[in-house]
Amino acid sequence: MSLFAELTQSVNAIRPGRTTMRNYDLPLVVASSVLLCFGLLMVYSASIALADGPTFSQMNHYSFAARQAVFMVAGLCLATLVWLTPMAVMQRLTLPLFGFTTVLLVLVFVPGIGHEANGANRWINLGPVNFQPSELMKVVAVLFAADYVVRKQQHMDSFLNGFMPIAIAMAGVGILLLLEPDLGALIVIMAIAMGVLFLGGINGRVFSGLAAVLMGIFFLLIWLSPWRRARLFAYLDPWNPDNIYTSSYQLSHSLIAIGRGEWFGVGLGSSIEKLHYLPEAHTDFILSVIGEELGFMGISLVVVLFATLVVRSFEIGRQAIAMERVFSGLVAQGVGIWFGVQSFINIGVCLGVLPTKGLTLPLISYGGSGLVMNLAALALVARVDYENRVLMRGGRT
Repeated sequence: MSLFAELTQSVNAIRPGRTTMRNYDLPLVVASSVLLCFGLLMVYSASIALADGPTFSQMNHYSFAARQAVFMVAGLCLATLVWLTPMAVMQRLTLPLFGFTTVLLVLVFVPGIGHEANGANRWINLGPVNFQPSELMKVVAVLFAADYVVRKQQHMDSFLNGFMPIAIAMAGVGILLLLEPDLGALIVIMAIAMGVLFLGGINGRVFSGLAAVLMGIFFLLIWLSPWRRARLFAYLDPWNPDNIYTSSYQLSHSLIAIGRGEWFGVGLGSSIEKLHYLPEAHTDFILSVIGEELGFMGISLVVVLFATLVVRSFEIGRQAIAMERVFSGLVAQGVGIWFGVQSFINIGVCLGVLPTKGLTLPLISYGGSGLVMNLAALALVARVDYENRVLMRGGRT
């Protein structure tokens, strides 16, 4: 055999490494899947006793878990549709989506369309289910801020041309959210917009001034609202006898639940606090049930999984920006900001590190609108990653 033939055979025997590249990011998919399945399990565990109370007497012990499973299937269907949509198309749809979602935020106040619960107008009645437009606005805020940065890239150093247009748009959204009221959603949406603007290169002085103004506004909103102010004081001293049965009731029982869990928990399904002691055990305070049943190790697992989602979202976004796909990169990083901020606030509230605020834990807490939009957001990140991999193979998106 000639030397040329031997070399040709050797080369053909080695499969190019790029053909073994996956079409998806394995850590992102694994972390998302584990959180999703773990959330379904914990919703069942945290809600199993609710049917014994008068509020949910018409339901059985499996109702909330069954509804969560339906929401999960709906979210996966929407996520598939989002993943099949090229990011270039998604960018063209951004402004219409922003206008449509803003209209939905207005419709929650229309009698017969909006649904009121616990003194809040946050939902639109869709028959068997209620849809929460503020959850959709979180996804749209990611797309809108990323698209804005791309369109205004040459004006990002200007206060008038670079900052004011998006400030006016976000102020309109903020007013609608405050009227619902939904301060938690407002904080997350503003964090998304601010984070994407920062990553997009907004002027440092403008950003610092804006951050200071927003902090002042949030402080005033808390201070001028008696019930929000009561929550703040309860957070500072949750064991005060004057508050322990009123404003600090949720926080004190959350801390009791986590304290009972110690290192490894009392066992899956064995929580006592979920037996009508801890309010919202299957939604806002589901981490407390995780802490009681699975202990420090269970909470640590949740933190590690969310950290994986955030890190992979930022890395996928960095890769896209390096390939001059700025919109796609900022969308992926915006989703990372969203999941990082919301999970940090929820975990901080349950641990008593932050004042009590009604925010769910993404992918884990019970809730249809939130779960569906969480999966749609992760599909955006997966789409950005897929297009990155196609381009790295030399293909076209």
